[in-house]
Amino acid sequence: MNDEIVLCGASSYNKKYYFNEQFSSLPQGIQDELHIMCVLFTADVGGVLQVVFDEDGSLQLRTQTEEDDILYDEIGSVLKIKQLQREKEELFESLEMYYRVFYLGEAYEGEE
Repeated sequence: MNDEIVLCGASSYNKKYYFNEQFSSLPQGIQDELHIMCVLFTADVGGVLQVVFDEDGSLQLRTQTEEDDILYDEIGSVLKIKQLQREKEELFESLEMYYRVFYLGEAYEGEE
């Protein structure tokens, strides 16, 4: 059973961005930051990037490419994901907490 939910994603193939409307309650600034992040990623390395919540509420960055895509930068993709995980750590942690509280119904464990 696959309980993953896609938050957003972008594709270099059809030059489109997707944002899951279930998360429209997120502040516009966060939605904009996710949009920019996804589009810049696919413009830089190619392929498709998806930002996904797994069944435990952890945020995952997933990439895909078409088999015959010789322009896709596989090494650049791995490096760029690591860079995003470092630079956007606070954003990703906040999104995970948001998802766990509002979608999984877990109790909020705020800092005291």
